[in-house]
Amino acid sequence: MTDAYVTLSLAQVHELACEVLTHHGMALPHAEAIARVITQGQRDECQSHGVYRLLVCVRTLRSGKVNPTVLPTVGELASGIVSVDAHYGYSLLGFESGLPRLLEKARANGLAAMVIHNCFHFSALWPEVEAIAAEGLVGLAMTPSHSWVAPAGGHKPVFGTNPLAFAWPRPTGNPFVFDFATSAIARGDIELHARQGKPIPAHWAIDEHGTPTENAQAALKGAMQTFGGYKGSALSAMIELLAGSLIGDLTSAQSQAFDGGAGATPCHGELIIAFDPKAFLGDALETGQQSAEAMFEAITNQGARLPSQRRFEARERSMRDGVRIPADVFADVQKLLD
Repeated sequence: MTDAYVTLSLAQVHELACEVLTHHGMALPHAEAIARVITQGQRDECQSHGVYRLLVCVRTLRSGKVNPTVLPTVGELASGIVSVDAHYGYSLLGFESGLPRLLEKARANGLAAMVIHNCFHFSALWPEVEAIAAEGLVGLAMTPSHSWVAPAGGHKPVFGTNPLAFAWPRPTGNPFVFDFATSAIARGDIELHARQGKPIPAHWAIDEHGTPTENAQAALKGAMQTFGGYKGSALSAMIELLAGSLIGDLTSAQSQAFDGGAGATPCHGELIIAFDPKAFLGDALETGQQSAEAMFEAITNQGARLPSQRRFEARERSMRDGVRIPADVFADVQKLLD
């Protein structure tokens, strides 16, 4: 431990997460699924999606909104659509439960979708699409959240942070992955700035009066901004439609209303799509892979980074040296075991 950080091994992070969650009444299968994702977030130096998220999970458990013990059920809506009902539990065990059937259908049909209904979702989406890419398939995932984000040109929240993630498997090494909120920044990053009393860039959010603000507390009371103006706003609306209206689950505004001021993690649905390159390309699979690799090389050969490259570099450091957790966050997590 230093003055500012606590260093833990990845095994210790996983053990801590399981201990905290089960201490607060979560069934072990859920706790382990969440602990795996929290460990991945901390491993990749995504502080807002690592150990910090235990504070968010416990707050949600205390709200009484989430069911901490119910197990998801897996079915299908059509030959190419897997349906998982989380029964108002967390989404991550639902994803793990439905993934084998999603992979099976994608390989049989060339592509398949998985819909997770009635789930509480707090995590990054790259663990999901990376799990799909690890099986040699292309993954796409999206989800709404709570209505924290104003549309471009507006000043009142309508959208969620509405993340979109994509993973492309490569012949060797890490997949090509991106995972970004369609808001200017993830909500958790503003929360961390507020905890630490640090200012935020003015383009991240507006205050209650619709004025751009550098005050993180004012941003949490106002509205977040979309990235890229109208382009990010349009993508955010698309995610509300595809991962909300299309699948018969809650939009971000409806999720906010469902919360009723409890301050829980957003409850809604999630849409995940898997594509099988072998089905699309057949005998031309190697040619398609070479085409993709040529594009990646054209990017990196001029000194540009691929998305997630920093995260993969952080992963190597963490697997070698352990992870560094802000001491104040670690102290607050330890208090959850009292």
